[in-house]
Amino acid sequence: MDETLLALSLLTITGLTGIGARMLNLHIPMPLLQIAAGATAALAGLRVGLDNNLFLLLFIAPLLFVDAYRIPMREFGELRHIIAAMAIGLVLLSTLAGGYFLHWLLPTVSLAAAFALAGALSPTDAISVSGILRGGRVPPRLLYLLGGEALLNDASGLVCFKFAVAAATTGLFSLKAASANFVWVAAGGVLTGIAIGLLGSKLETYLLRRGYDDPPSHALLALMIPFAVYLAAEYIETSGILAVVAGGMTIRLSGVMNETQIETRMRATAIWDMVSFTLNGLVFLLLGLQLPHLLHEAKRILRSSGDLSLWSVLLAILGLQAVMTLIRLFWVTGSASLRQVVAHFRHRACVLPSWGEKLIMALAGTRGTITLAAILTLPSATDFPQRDLLITLAAGVIISSLLVASLLLPLAVRLLPAPSQMSTPQQELDDTRLALVDTALAVLKNETAKSQADPTSSTDSPELAHAVPLLLQEFQELHQTLDGKQPDPGSTRDLSVRNRRAEVAIRLRIIRAQRKTLRDLLHDRNINDETERVLGRQLDVHEQELINEAAALPHA
Repeated sequence: MDETLLALSLLTITGLTGIGARMLNLHIPMPLLQIAAGATAALAGLRVGLDNNLFLLLFIAPLLFVDAYRIPMREFGELRHIIAAMAIGLVLLSTLAGGYFLHWLLPTVSLAAAFALAGALSPTDAISVSGILRGGRVPPRLLYLLGGEALLNDASGLVCFKFAVAAATTGLFSLKAASANFVWVAAGGVLTGIAIGLLGSKLETYLLRRGYDDPPSHALLALMIPFAVYLAAEYIETSGILAVVAGGMTIRLSGVMNETQIETRMRATAIWDMVSFTLNGLVFLLLGLQLPHLLHEAKRILRSSGDLSLWSVLLAILGLQAVMTLIRLFWVTGSASLRQVVAHFRHRACVLPSWGEKLIMALAGTRGTITLAAILTLPSATDFPQRDLLITLAAGVIISSLLVASLLLPLAVRLLPAPSQMSTPQQELDDTRLALVDTALAVLKNETAKSQADPTSSTDSPELAHAVPLLLQEFQELHQTLDGKQPDPGSTRDLSVRNRRAEVAIRLRIIRAQRKTLRDLLHDRNINDETERVLGRQLDVHEQELINEAAALPHA
């Protein structure tokens, strides 16, 4: 019963943080609010033990799976070399440079233990950064790059951490063994994810082609896939993190969801949106719940150690944060220069980031859930005497990285070019919608031509003769609204956009009035609940379509 109440309390707090931030109009990143809420709950007496293996399975696996499924595959393919270099090369550099710096700053921390902490700090957390940058004028390419890096650098960071811990506890380290193990862990995880993803896609396709498309069952089975992938990969001692990423991408590329019913896709999207929001909130809430205990442990360490002081620990936290940021800036700048040189010799074009983009990429290296989960798996203080100190330092760097990102990233965004000087997804969206409208016009003109050529060719000719002109007029007006390259794109197009917005607004008012009528009919017992549910769902779908259309219309 206590565990049930605890789970309900955490879910309630997670929901209240989102509502509270919206009601109070707080311009604070949601992760920081949730960490603060967790710390407050801990001070109020809420205690939560954290099982790291269970934490990775229940929270990290589904979050990475859905991020991998939703990442734009075209941009990921274009950026694959840059992402791979950051996910492996930057992680190794961060582990080595961060470890040597910490050992130099705090000689009481052994070099192997310092490498362990730096390895745990090397994976980034793009979830918090996306919340800060989304909605601003940051190039989508930059967001895709940060998201792809965070998806892939977890495995390399955890491997570095694992071998550093082994070296610290046993005093033994083999570069050959570490390299071979890294290849097995990474390649085995990717292959496991691909294999299970393909198997799940084939099974889903088999069921769909035989008519077994039950939306609730398919949505539930889709929810179970990341857990199955992660457990299978961990069972054969490979990377469960890379496995769920590979599994999510494989299922996305298979296109199996496109063959399901509309209701199945809508339910699956709604479920994953809710799961993603809930798990993201719980992750940072759990981090906040650990803070009071970590601070208590830090005080105990300072009292029991004559070699450490509060100022030396704070200096180590701030120093690690600064060094990790400078390493990212160095890597981004150096790799961009190298790509420019290679492109010059190969006579190819090369897109180089501006200084504003380089600064954003450096500041966006926040630490979060993977760092916390890794550092808490350190052996007990008996086998690893510096355990509590490393946990304290890791928690401090996580908090400082989130604070630095929330304070400085909005300032760095101002260094970017004005929105009018950047290509945005809006143009691609408008061009694609215009292509779809052209397709509709082609179909309608073809129907008109067939009807005029042979009026008796179809039994539906009278109906077509009435319906086609109406649809043709509607799509021609929509074409005029979207086509920014027409001969007179000025007042005519602006008027068409305003007319379309007014039409959408009226349609929305009609739907909301219809929904009120539907509820009144239900209240007066003129219809039953099933009728209200079916018609209400249709109104909801139609309303959402209109809202999406209004958001996608060009600005008049």
